[in-house]
Amino acid sequence: MKKLLVFVLFLPAAAFAQPGITEMQEARSDLTQSFFSARDLSLVVAAILGIIGAVRIYHNLQMGRERFTAEVSAWFFSALFMVLLGAFLQAVFGI
Repeated sequence: MKKLLVFVLFLPAAAFAQPGITEMQEARSDLTQSFFSARDLSLVVAAILGIIGAVRIYHNLQMGRERFTAEVSAWFFSALFMVLLGAFLQAVFGI
């Protein structure tokens, strides 16, 4: 009996719950009005990471360091992450 009473009392609360679609659309419009494309920003950051990584790797080569492959992969994957992050943000939020 208690379960039925609790169910009947909370049924209207579930009916009035909103899925949050309007808030997502409002957030999207705020982001598109305030900022330029997140994809463009991620490409710029990836290019900066690529340039910094290339300079550091070149410096390691000139200094004669033999083990720099971990640093090469770290800089490469950080730039790749930024490119994929921009595509993800564009797909999810449309910015």
